[in-house]
This record gives sequence, C-alpha cells and structure tokens, in this order.
Amino acid sequence: MPRKYEQALEALSRRGRLRALEGRAGLDFTSNDYLGLADSPELKEAVSAALARGVPVGAGGSRLLRGNHPEHDQLEQEAAAFFGAESALYFGSGFAANAALISTLPQRGDLLLYDALVHASTREGLAGTRARHQSFAHNDVMQIEEQLRAFRKDDAQGRCFIAVESLYSMDGDFAPLDDIAALAARYDAFLLVDEAHATGVQGPQGRGLAAGLAGHANIVSLHTCGKALGVSGGLLTMPDVLRRFMINRCRPFIYATAPSPLVAACVRAALALCAQADDRRAALKERVSRLGRHFSALGLPVSGSQIQPLVLGADRRALAMAQALAGEGFDVRAIRPPTVPEGTARLRITLGAPRQLEEIDALCASLGRQLQDATP
Repeated sequence: MPRKYEQALEALSRRGRLRALEGRAGLDFTSNDYLGLADSPELKEAVSAALARGVPVGAGGSRLLRGNHPEHDQLEQEAAAFFGAESALYFGSGFAANAALISTLPQRGDLLLYDALVHASTREGLAGTRARHQSFAHNDVMQIEEQLRAFRKDDAQGRCFIAVESLYSMDGDFAPLDDIAALAARYDAFLLVDEAHATGVQGPQGRGLAAGLAGHANIVSLHTCGKALGVSGGLLTMPDVLRRFMINRCRPFIYATAPSPLVAACVRAALALCAQADDRRAALKERVSRLGRHFSALGLPVSGSQIQPLVLGADRRALAMAQALAGEGFDVRAIRPPTVPEGTARLRITLGAPRQLEEIDALCASLGRQLQDATP
C-alpha cells in the first residue's frame, strides 16, 4: 500500500509539482501579513495582558459544551460592530469558516453560483452542500444574471446564493461587488463575500470592500484573522438569524473544539489596531504603487492590489525563478496547478507595509534581469 503513495509523489515530482515545507528565509514577499501585525509588539502585549487576566490557552471543548468563553462572545460582539453586521461567528480558521458556510447555508433545492477562481475553501464546502451548484466565468456579471434568470424561470421557491472573493488571492484583482450585489438584490439572492485578502487593507478602517453592504439582510462576509490582522481564525458576519442557524446546523462548528480563548483575545486587540491603522494602510498603498510602476516599466500586467502575480506558464519555469530569487535573498514562492489553472504557474508577490521601497526596487531589478535572461 505505501508504494501507491510513493508513486503519486514521484508523479508530482516529474511534473514539477511536488511540494515540501520550507523555512523562512530572505525578505518576505510571500506572506499575507499585509500590515505587519503578526510579529508586532502590540499583539505580543495583548497576549501578555490576556494571560495576566486569566484567559486560558485552550477552550477544553466545543462552544456548545463547556468551550464557550467570554472572550469568544466579546470578540463576536466587537467584530459585528466593527464590520457593521448584525452578528458574527468565530471559527478556528478562515478555511474552516468558509467551507462551513458554503456547506451549511444553501439547502436542497437552492442554487449556489460561484466564481470560477474562488478559493479552495469554497470548493471544499461545495463537496458537502446539498444545493445545486455551478460556476460562472471570472467576474462575469452577465453570466451570473443569465444563471439567476434561468433558475428563477424553472424554480420560484429555491434560494440563490452567489459566492465571490472581494479580492482574489492568486490574481490580486477585485470583484465587481456593486454590480453583483445589485443582481443579488434583484433576484432575492444571498451574496457570500470572502473578504480574506481585503480585511484590514481595503475599505474604511480596513473593514473590507463589502463594508458598504454590511448589515444588509442578504449579505454574509468572511473576514479571516490570519492575514492582515496577524493572528488566526475566521469571522463570519451575518444577520443574526443566520448565525443561530449555523450554531444549530453547522457540523464544523458544532463538533469542533472551540478556538483558543487566548487567540480570541488577541484577535480583539488586532481589530482595535486595525481600526487605527490608516498609517499602515497608507504605507502599503505606497508600496503597491511602487511595485506597479516597476511592473509597468517591465511591460507586465499590474493588479493594483498588494497581491501581484507574475504568470510564467510552465511549472518548472516558475520554480526556477523562485529559486533564483531565493538565491538573491528574496522569499517569493512559485504557485502551480491545481492552486491556479493549468498553464498559469506563477510567482505570487505579496507586499506588506514593513517592506522598504528600496527592497521593492531591488526585487524588481532582479526580476527584470531574470526575465531578460529568459528571453530567447
């Protein structure tokens, strides 16, 4: 039996798709710590203060047993207020929260539409949903409307759900949220917005790109806590009736040990920091502009966000360039299928507020040399 798994790994290696865990080395152009909070003294102090007031490290059980702690409740209340929603529900990871949402809310007889480039957590949720589901071409508002119209023509009873990312994690581009929200309202559909890479970075006080839609009865947003917020976990913000439904019907919530109360306390501190982090967001915006100017000068497409892909096509080419960059002291990782579509292996460059402008200049100079050397 073990030979079967060895053969699978060998096949991945032959295709240039074998993955392995690597340590941290070089200047960080690959993490999602966009505001530089993960190693900040403010969050370290928040952990120390929580321990000093007796907050436990572990929950000891699920939230529906004895695992529910005042830190969980307080975090959810503060998160709902910060993001402008009626209520919030905290999960141990953003992946778990999104997969749980997708597998729980849409019911048999409903239709779930999702963007072709949604995150793997959405696809994980699709495996458990009882609803019909189908994809639409990336950011294609016209196709969404065609699918909604066809469903409404055949079924006047079922509910429709539209799942998108506000800022796409591998392409760094933005969803046309206003247009999609208008469709959701017109066709009485729920809009499920994965704000993972927008939370903390985009919108007023970092409340995300869907901040203007918050509080609407048909909007559910996912705000991950392990990216710009620098901690871990995931918050679903939603109408209270949906929160109560999730508590009663969501198996990943009901049967999982509750997230660490200590981490919940740290997320509370991160939200407070986020609300006051306009200077960090301004610094990040300056770095996005700097990188964009370099990419334009190299004749490369510019995403306009803190996530800048460099699509290279072949898996081994992306790996080789990532290794060359590592040799020059830059940590940029190669992203290969199935994380991205076939033939679109890439470097995924991410920016954080702590990166110096000169470091961005040096990275782009290295990229320029490598691209020139690779030109026939």
